[in-house]
Amino acid sequence: MVRSIRFIASLITLVALWGVVAAVAHSSALPSPAAVALFIVQDSLHGDMAFNVGMSLWRVFASFIVAMGIGTAIGLVLGRTRVLDEVVSPWVLVLLNTPALVITALCYIWLGLNEFAAIVAVALNKIPNVAVLLREGVRSFDPALDDMAAVYRFSTWKRVRHVFLPQLAPFLTGAARSGLALVWKIVLVVELLGRPNGVGYAISYYFQLFDVRAVLGYSVVFSVVMLMIELLVLQPLDDYARRWRSAS
Repeated sequence: MVRSIRFIASLITLVALWGVVAAVAHSSALPSPAAVALFIVQDSLHGDMAFNVGMSLWRVFASFIVAMGIGTAIGLVLGRTRVLDEVVSPWVLVLLNTPALVITALCYIWLGLNEFAAIVAVALNKIPNVAVLLREGVRSFDPALDDMAAVYRFSTWKRVRHVFLPQLAPFLTGAARSGLALVWKIVLVVELLGRPNGVGYAISYYFQLFDVRAVLGYSVVFSVVMLMIELLVLQPLDDYARRWRSAS
């Protein structure tokens, strides 16, 4: 609760500083928070903001689920199989260091300007991050716990539930939190390059009109949505995953 209050207070301070700077600058290049808020209300009531934000959220969650599923599977295999890790790691590193813009452009060229290509492009940008984090998580497992499970003849499910998942959970939640932050930024790039809707498309459209108020409005709304997901979903999951470490 205290952490949430500090978080909100920090955001309020940031908005206040924005207002002060905007008032001092007195320029159309930096509209005030009130002007941006007015645009948000007007576009929410009479424009396409709800639709564009909804489309972006759909792409975020679809690509996030794909990336987490595939990346987790790859990370677990690489963490458990040293030979395979030595063979596949260069592929992961190449993908990890390939710019998101390049991956997005190639996906659109190879797969077409469609929704499937957009999801694949975002997922490919995130999969190597998840794989690396989960690989390191598996490598950090305590061998003594594996020995204990063998001595007490744990079943596969019991071993997964009581030995495997508690050690892996912090890495899963860490990958999820960093992954969501990365995915939504890449989604905007993907939409800017090749989709007819979404927050990225709207920002590109208003950028061409030099409407800074609208650009900031869409940015603020989407950032607020992602911050709410962080506060209400990911942070509680992270705290729950780390509870056994705090107890010890």
